[in-house]
Amino acid sequence: MSTWAIGDVQGCYAELCALLDKIGFDPRADRLWFVGDLVNRGPASLETIRFVKSLGERAVTVLGNHDLHLVARAYGFAKDRHDDTLEAVLAAPDRAQIIDWLRERPLMHQSEDHVMVHAGLLPQWSIARALELAREVEQALRGPRHLEFLGRMYGSDPDTWHDDLTGVERLRVIVNAMTRMRFCTAEGRMEFRAKGEQAPPGFHAWFEAPGRRNAQATIVCGHWSALGLKLAPGLIALDAGCVWGGALTAVRLGDRTLVQVPCGRVPAQ
Repeated sequence: MSTWAIGDVQGCYAELCALLDKIGFDPRADRLWFVGDLVNRGPASLETIRFVKSLGERAVTVLGNHDLHLVARAYGFAKDRHDDTLEAVLAAPDRAQIIDWLRERPLMHQSEDHVMVHAGLLPQWSIARALELAREVEQALRGPRHLEFLGRMYGSDPDTWHDDLTGVERLRVIVNAMTRMRFCTAEGRMEFRAKGEQAPPGFHAWFEAPGRRNAQATIVCGHWSALGLKLAPGLIALDAGCVWGGALTAVRLGDRTLVQVPCGRVPAQ
């Protein structure tokens, strides 16, 4: 049995099918990890999410910022962006089931020494602590007051983690770290404007922050297309920018075998 981690699909369903064919995916024996952002900007979000949903326990997907955007749009808490490609999902007859399924997805997943999260982890969080915090958000998304949470989920403040944060502000910092972060300070202050590879003054790529308490695990992530594919000790970063004309990437967790398929269409603008 093999476990393959796959980068941000973002509605690139044809490339996903080609990638699974190339790795020889056997649904009877293999498992897939998706790093989040199954949907949006690509041409086939509905086909992608229906397919991953149909895999059941053969696939694990963590929530990315675009997945949360879809959920927020479905409930009227986010506006249509000019580059959204979510209308087919929102108009689908099984829309309610899709949105409920997304709300049930984890924010973070661990199996032995591999941990999957869409964007990253703040340096002061141990793996155990980060899993506890992820569960807080998951409970809010799945619970009877999920509309209240979704209505206040967006925003970049507070931009720093403190253990004494409470309520929606606490949950917002957790969501932002795990689904939006690229750069942070050693003290856990996040910067959301920069999207390139170069850290702003005083900040570090989150996985290079000094004193990172989660460095003992191998973290599997995506989100950062400008960074691209990065395989390093303790890090498997898989967003190779398929939706932007790059490639869709899979890495086998056991031995880091790398497989890619190129974008087969006009990239998103």
